[in-house]
Parts: sequence; structure tokens; C-alpha cells
Amino acid sequence: MEESRNFIQQIIDEDIANGKHGGKVITRFPPEPNGYLHIGHAKSICLNFGIAEEFNGITNLRFDDTNPTTEDTEYVESIKKDIQWLGFDWEDRLYFASDYFNDLYQYAIELIKKGLAYVDDSTSEEMAEQKGDVNIPGKNSPYRDRSVEENLRLFEGMKTGVYDEGSKVLRAKIDMTSPNMNMRDPVMYRIKKTAHHRTGNDWNIYPMYDFAHCMSDAREGITHSLCTLEFENHRPLYDWFIEQLGVFPSRQIEFARLNVDYMITSKRKLLRLVEEGIVSGWDDPRMPTISGMRRRGFTPASIREFAKKVGVAKRDNAIDISLLEFCLRADLNAIATRVMAVMDPLKVVITNYPEGEEEWLPADNNPEDENAGSRLVPFGREIFIERDDFMIDPPKKYFRMAKGRHTRLKNAYILHCDDYILDESGEVKELHCTYVPESKSGSDTSGIKAKGTLHWVSALHAQKVEVRSYDRLFMDPVPDGHGDRDFLEFVNPDSLSIVENVLVEPALAKAKLGDYFQFFRKGYFVLDPSSSDDHLIFNRTITLKDSWSKMQKK
Repeated sequence: MEESRNFIQQIIDEDIANGKHGGKVITRFPPEPNGYLHIGHAKSICLNFGIAEEFNGITNLRFDDTNPTTEDTEYVESIKKDIQWLGFDWEDRLYFASDYFNDLYQYAIELIKKGLAYVDDSTSEEMAEQKGDVNIPGKNSPYRDRSVEENLRLFEGMKTGVYDEGSKVLRAKIDMTSPNMNMRDPVMYRIKKTAHHRTGNDWNIYPMYDFAHCMSDAREGITHSLCTLEFENHRPLYDWFIEQLGVFPSRQIEFARLNVDYMITSKRKLLRLVEEGIVSGWDDPRMPTISGMRRRGFTPASIREFAKKVGVAKRDNAIDISLLEFCLRADLNAIATRVMAVMDPLKVVITNYPEGEEEWLPADNNPEDENAGSRLVPFGREIFIERDDFMIDPPKKYFRMAKGRHTRLKNAYILHCDDYILDESGEVKELHCTYVPESKSGSDTSGIKAKGTLHWVSALHAQKVEVRSYDRLFMDPVPDGHGDRDFLEFVNPDSLSIVENVLVEPALAKAKLGDYFQFFRKGYFVLDPSSSDDHLIFNRTITLKDSWSKMQKK
């Protein structure tokens, strides 16, 4: 069945049918370089680049770098890396709002000359009072009727650094009685005597977002400027600037922002998590940042698929995080190499296996991928299994190892548990088993039925690694939706657990960044970038099944 067209596709279909812009489609992704991109930005990236690709158009990457006090080249480089990792390419179309500072200044001069902009000496408190509110019309500033000549002189002085920060602003002259608060003489320029990451100390004034955004769009000939719903009430101002200046008629179209349960996407709040040490940094695997998700082991394909399934809506709504987790598991199941790792080792001695001998047994890398190939896993007289895979007195329907019971080892043989040895505290420290030589995996002629299958590692060849398991960072689905309560109250204290000296099969010693693994029965894992040759660290991306929902029902 053909998929229905979302409202943005329908708008573009109509524009092309009417010959608007000669059928061209040019979009842009305009991040502010004041933090790392998050899952909400990922949706916007997929939408902007995806729409352009669908209609044989192009997408520009433009940094909205109009606030030098919060911006940094670190953020610029991280954003570029994230977009490329997601699988998108802006080719040679990399722009900055700062590229247009001279043009924007001239546009402001043009509005002053038209009597549509003026320099205001009011304080921020006075301007707030002048604006009124949704029920009370605004009042004109006492500086609103300055002459064109005086405004030009004052604006020039702002530019050259004559005046102090906060002493003057340039405002558009629109309508102080407009029901839309954004149209009540909005600020276009403010004085900031701060060095800019690209222009240095060339400028003492910087344009506000509403002015810079639409003019940058027009400057680049953006046909469809896709924004989140928070900018819906800003659209009349966007259109006003374009109309008054007679520039390219870019069109702003709003769509619902992405809200995911158990996640926060406010840059200000994400910065608090970093600065207050709740997480280790912007790329902490618990963060909803793209860099954090990449480090945790999310795949680009899973995020793109999630964005596709979420779709494009006209109204904000909350998306169940289980949809994101479903997309991730589906992709990892198809591409992850199956390996064995033992988190809490219990030694097993196979008493009838010849001492000093070993064999290397074949193991499929991924049964879901016929082209994934196989590897060899070492097997010998002594192995390790998980401690909780053995019980002295097992309950009914327990299909793992117990005395007197047969159990299969993954990719190896069937074992019969003959006995166990206790330590001084009464804990099981060692199992003695016999193996069935005729039961080798793939050529079993033993006729023995073993219900349980256990993972294991060779005691002689096992590699020791560190495993970091991550859970949801917040315990509440809407951590910032509780009025005056601080969202940090809902941080999950158990969102990170670390297990050292985990034993893994030797193949993992060659793991590389970007490799995806499924630890048999444990979940999906990736190598952490902080690993070294003598200290491998694996991050658990996600469990094999959703254990969270079961925990919440207990």
C-alpha cells in the first residue's frame, strides 16, 4: 500500500506543480553552534536532507552563529561530524550566518532609511513593560520617532563600539498593538563586545535570530525553510522582513518537534547535566546527544528509521522510547557479530577432556546474515560459565546447569554436571562435568536432549575486559514536566553500572570502534573510544529485550 504524503510533501508537490521557483527545492539545516546535537536535531536533519533528496534538491548546512558568548568551534566540528555520521552530505554548501554580517548590516540600514527600524535607548525592563502582554496592547517607545538621520548615526555608533552593551538596540518598527507579541517592534540588533569564533573583534553588534534567520534563508535562496512549531508565531515576522526588503521569498513551514519519553532535549538542561557532573560529558552514552548515542552504540540506520517511523506532524506529541529501542534492536540484530562473554565467571573442569589438548570450534558470526561468515572459538578442559547458570537446588522449568543434568554449550558440546565444589563460605567455586564427544554442535549424533544452551569462554584464552551497562538516565517519562520541581530530581541513580574483569572470547581482542556485537544472552555492545590495547571497555547499547517495562510492573 502506498504511504500517505505528509503535509510538507504535499506543500512541495503543489509548489512544483505550480512551477514555483522553477521546481527547485532547496532546504537547509541551521544549527546554533552552542552545544551538541541531540535526537531532536537528528529528526530535523533527516527531514531536511530527506525532503531535498526526494525532490532532487539540495540541502545547505548553515551555522546560526549570531551569539558569540555561547558559541565555540568545538560545537561546529561536532555538528559536522554528527551529520556525516548520520549519512548526509552538504557537499560544498557549508555556510555561516556570520558570512552575511555585512549584508545583514546593509539590510538593517535599508530598513532604517525606509523608516521601518529605529535605535532604542530603553532598558530591557522598560522594553518589556512597553510590550504589554497578550491582553494589554503595547506602548510605543519614546525613541520610536527618531529621525532617519539620527537612527543611522546611532546605529553606526553601535557598530563602531561607541556605546556600551545594553545601552542601545536596533528595533524593527512594526505594530506595538499587534496581537502577535513577536510583531511588537522586535529587537534586530544588540551590542555585544565579545570576540566571535570566526570574525574575531570585527563586530560590536550582532543580529538577533529572527532577523538573521530569514535573511540568511533569502540570501541562499532557500525555497522551504523547515522549522519546529516553536517558531510558528515567528512566521509573520519572517514574512515581514522578506516583504519589506524585497528579497528572495523563502517560505517558513513548521512541523512538530520530537519529544521522546525519558529524554530531555533542552540544550540548557543538557548543559546542566554536563556542568554538574551528572554525566561525564556531552558524549556520555546516557545523553540523548547524537555523539552520546553513537558512543553508546546506536547505528545511523536505526536513528534514520526512527525518524521515518515518527513521521512529520503538525502538532507536538510524545513518542514512546520503545519505538526508538525497537528500531535499534532491529538494526543491530541484522548486523551485530555474535560473541560470548561471561560477566560473573564460574569455573568448569571437564574431567574427561584430555589435559593439555584444545580444539577450535566454528561459530557463526551472525545467523541473520548469510554473508557474515564464521570464526573459530577455542575449547579445552577448563572453561567459565555464568555463575547464575548453575543452581544446587533448581526449581521446575530451570533449564540451565545442575548436578545430574545435561546442558549444551553454545557452538560446542553437551556437558553432564557430575559434581560441584564449595568454598569455605559455602559458595560454589567449581563444577566438575563430563562432555559427550558425539554431541559436537553441527554434527551431534549423541541422541541426548539438552533443553538449555549456555554461553562460555575458554579459561586458557579468555580476555579480561570492562563492561559498562547503561540504562535510561531518567526514571520519569517527562522529567522536565513537573512544574517547579527540578528535572534533576528524576535522575536514575542506577543508570550506569560497571563490571570489571569480564571474560570474553579472544576474537574481541581485535574489536574496533564502529564494530557491533551481540553478547550471547546479554545484549548488544560496542567498544568505547576510551579503550586502550591493554584495557578494553565495552558499552552495552541495549538489552536483547525490553527489561525496563517488566521492572516497572513489579
